[in-house]
Amino acid sequence: MSPTRGSSKAVVPLIVCALSLMVLCVYWQVGGHSFIGLDDDQYVYENPSVLKGLAPESISWAFTTFHSANWHPLTWLSHMADVEWFGLDAGWHHRVNVLLHLANTVLLFLVLWRMTGGLWESAFVAALFGVHPLHVESVAWVAERKDVLSTLFWILTMGAYLRYVERPGVGRYLLVAVSFALGLMCKPMLVTLPFVLLLLDWWPLRRFGEGPFSPRTVYALIREKIPLLVFSAASSLVAPLAQSRGGAMIPLWVNPLGLRVSNAIVSYVKYLGKMVWPASLAVFYPHPAITRMGLPMWQVAGAVLLLGGVTSFAIWQWKRRPYLAVGWLWYLGTLLPVIGVVQVGSQAMADRYTYVPLIGIFIVIAWGAPEALRGWRLRRHVLGAIGGAVIIASGICAWNQTRHWRDSMALFTHALKVTEDNGFVWNNLGAVYSRLHQPQEAISSYREAIRIVPFYADAWFNLGMTYDDLGQYQEAISCYREVLRLKPNSFQAWANLGSVFDNLGQHLEAIDCYREAVRIKPDEARTLYNLGVAYYRLRQPQQAIPYYLEALRIHPDFANAWYALGIAYSRLGEREHAREAHQRLLRIDPAMAGKLLSVLGPEK
Repeated sequence: MSPTRGSSKAVVPLIVCALSLMVLCVYWQVGGHSFIGLDDDQYVYENPSVLKGLAPESISWAFTTFHSANWHPLTWLSHMADVEWFGLDAGWHHRVNVLLHLANTVLLFLVLWRMTGGLWESAFVAALFGVHPLHVESVAWVAERKDVLSTLFWILTMGAYLRYVERPGVGRYLLVAVSFALGLMCKPMLVTLPFVLLLLDWWPLRRFGEGPFSPRTVYALIREKIPLLVFSAASSLVAPLAQSRGGAMIPLWVNPLGLRVSNAIVSYVKYLGKMVWPASLAVFYPHPAITRMGLPMWQVAGAVLLLGGVTSFAIWQWKRRPYLAVGWLWYLGTLLPVIGVVQVGSQAMADRYTYVPLIGIFIVIAWGAPEALRGWRLRRHVLGAIGGAVIIASGICAWNQTRHWRDSMALFTHALKVTEDNGFVWNNLGAVYSRLHQPQEAISSYREAIRIVPFYADAWFNLGMTYDDLGQYQEAISCYREVLRLKPNSFQAWANLGSVFDNLGQHLEAIDCYREAVRIKPDEARTLYNLGVAYYRLRQPQQAIPYYLEALRIHPDFANAWYALGIAYSRLGEREHAREAHQRLLRIDPAMAGKLLSVLGPEK
């Protein structure tokens, strides 16, 4: 646990500066990037709570919401702080991610160095972590703030744990627990950290002792981590609840357990392949369950043999080369929550999931390569040349990969070039064209997504909205009905279908649709208002009024509802109630109040 004997502490500041410079050279370009039309809207620029900044009600919301199928209050607070300080300047939201990643890179080096004494090995691990192309997604995507922020607390927890091991005490253990809890409040990925600390007890901290395993020692080390394990268990219960309520969990009938396990096993190997040769990186990799392609048995069998063989070798070498077992089990264990056995989202794998797990593989390489070349007269020069070349090549690839994240169009078109049958990306590309007011290109993209995944409800819905905007109502109706065939309880599809029927003058059909939407989501003021309008257009103002009133109970400053309520009361001859609606509207929207007054006429 002391610094390497042959190294000088004077080198450490130079290494820190070099690591910082590498990270900034690769990532500072993101200061000119835009928000991405994928999750960035939910996390920042269309999130009403985040847009209020660090307001008291927003802070309360951060701790109580399952928005975006997650419970991560500190992540929400970090986005709110960005809005508070920088507004919606996307460049600074990106730069904060970069600065957090830079801090993670430097802290990883310092903590590993203090733990292992391996100065250059720790520097190599940190350099690869800092500039590996697989980590671009976590850094260059604003919505992945949770990755870089939670990892900051992961590494701080490791550092606090090292201090506790060096001199145990309640105060130092409390610092470990607090750092860990804060990390879990950024992202539940940290649930595996107590097990990683147990691995670190074996190497490099060597708390298991030099002889055979002592059950008493093992029990004591596990018992020591019980408070941390309780935190992990609590987070493991909350995370699935949030994901389930947010509709992010994929049911077994869509993605059977056997296919999930097969994909997980193959993904473990694919991540290693992309680590060695980081080509064809994409924001989304289609899952074989979604594309109906399945996985070749030779891939699954080969992955089982490889993983089993490496695991057996690592365990066999656990005494002679402890870093091998620690690094390999770090990789296997930290990927487990996101490997896809519990399927959250429709991706087969994701580059961002490797942000922490690859540290384990980097450790294996950093300590294994010098040992493999032991006895070579020029070992230090060879290792330096190869290590430097690997880091420079990684940095160049990461810089190129970061360029693809400059905007949604660049990101999605690149993904379509390097993947096949990617219905998810075609759908998102269609949304980009829609925002650019290019409806025909949007329609083509949505139809390509549907060709690949015929049961893709979101693509059908987006296609329906595009036809709706173009006034092609029959085509829109067909799309919305397809959505409802796939997702009978889609509130938005029922609401939009009602709007289309209203536009066609088919108000009875519109009422039926709005009623279904209200049944599914009874607290949506806009739909209640639309239902009232449909009744009014059928010349049934008495039926419309209760829906206007309910909309106003939910949204008291809903100007259109006050106007419609005043008109309905006027039609029924209830002038006193109509005047009350006018007075309320006068405080909310004077121009609309004047319009209502012209209908009501002067007071008698």
